[in-house]
Amino acid sequence: MVTFLGYIFLGLSLAAPIGPVNAAQLDKGIKSGFIHAWLVGLGAMTADAVYMILVFLGLVHFLEIPFMKTFLWSFGFFVLVYTGVESLMNARKITSTFRNNDDTPSKSFFSGFLLSISNPLTILFWLGIYGSVLAKTTAQYDKGYVVIYSFAIFIGLILWDLTMASIASTFRKYLTGNILAFISILSGLSLIAFGVYFGVQAAKQLLLG
Repeated sequence: MVTFLGYIFLGLSLAAPIGPVNAAQLDKGIKSGFIHAWLVGLGAMTADAVYMILVFLGLVHFLEIPFMKTFLWSFGFFVLVYTGVESLMNARKITSTFRNNDDTPSKSFFSGFLLSISNPLTILFWLGIYGSVLAKTTAQYDKGYVVIYSFAIFIGLILWDLTMASIASTFRKYLTGNILAFISILSGLSLIAFGVYFGVQAAKQLLLG
């Protein structure tokens, strides 16, 4: 039981560092409320599940090919900059008295999915963290425990998703329209900053290739 709880905490730790998904969740939560912020996180978790399966099947090494790295960095640059610019453009539409319902649930979900699936750091993250967990667990236990502990990691991811969605939607209720717009602008700028970083990495990869 202690080991199971430890893997739940690992899932929380994996999701907690501030990154594109957390910034997007905050932005979506203050604009459209809890459900949309939660769906962004759910989309990101779906991408995490894809990478966990790839690591489990040993296919993740295909993503380490230079061409694939360049493609992912470039795609991540496009997704992050586009999302950040969209956030900046919509910041003025925020008010403290009503929610912006322009986004559909599917758009919120796929924005989170694209932000995570296009992030090469996610690949390295799961390859390093989950890969080591997989190696340790298979060395000590049978494959059934791999499924159980992978599920525990996902419980941690779900808990963080619910926490971020709650925080973002709560901010919406108590902050003024100007402050909400300011937070949205900061979120947009942070997404663009991550995007620029990805673009630089894509350029470096091209030069190395």
